Amino acid sequence: MANKGGPKKAAYDKAYGARPEQKEARAQRNAARREAEREGKVHKGDGKDVDHKTPIRKGGTNADSNTRVVDKEDNRGWRKGKRGVNSYD
Repeated sequence: MANKGGPKKAAYDKAYGARPEQKEARAQRNAARREAEREGKVHKGDGKDVDHKTPIRKGGTNADSNTRVVDKEDNRGWRKGKRGVNSYD
């Protein structure tokens, strides 16, 4: 990926998501998505997210009982005040 923002942007991009705990959480999220794809719950480009009921950062796991498939807008939009965090329960 080419960086077109200069040295400050390059330093930011290098540091973004580079901490070991961030890498581990990202790997767990990706694993949850792959598992849901194998089970046929989601498909590439379907506009769905695999949501963790208890977030990974708060000790959640990839167990079936802790994951659910929700619309991308519902899962990402609540942070911007569009919907409540549990509005899709």
